[in-house]
Amino acid sequence: MKQIIFLLVISLTIFSCKNESKPGKTTLEADSPEMIYASFGDDITVDDVLDSERIMTLYQNLKVGDTVDSKMKGKIIKVCPKKGCWMTLDVDGENEVMVKFKDYGFFMPLNAVGDVVINGKAFVTETSVEELRHYAEDAGESEDQIAAITAPKFEYRFEADGVLLKE
Repeated sequence: MKQIIFLLVISLTIFSCKNESKPGKTTLEADSPEMIYASFGDDITVDDVLDSERIMTLYQNLKVGDTVDSKMKGKIIKVCPKKGCWMTLDVDGENEVMVKFKDYGFFMPLNAVGDVVINGKAFVTETSVEELRHYAEDAGESEDQIAAITAPKFEYRFEADGVLLKE
């Protein structure tokens, strides 16, 4: 009998110590009722967000290989239609930022639209022809459009560890 109780106590101890954290969607409410956000990835706030002018100044001063921790807002242009593993944002009406998610730890809803706040690392890169073609394929572009990609592209990028999607 003592052995059964001992095994039961050990089993309960092992299973109760399991601390599994699943990133997912949570809903946050800001001070006013019209500001409700769905949260993806790490928990972030809408405080200290760089405006479009400051984020573009930051990007223009970066060199390939530089990264800067930042928080910015933008409007979703496109989300990867296969998994939601990337999105492009309109920052200021003229410039786009390609956003990927840290360690593929979370994805955006395939039908995500509207304004977002993202937190993570801003950087610039020269995207290879192969990668540009891969993104075009993911986005459902035609074979002719994919074949027309023949040169690398200098891009503003962002690796997000948390996203707030305005609902």
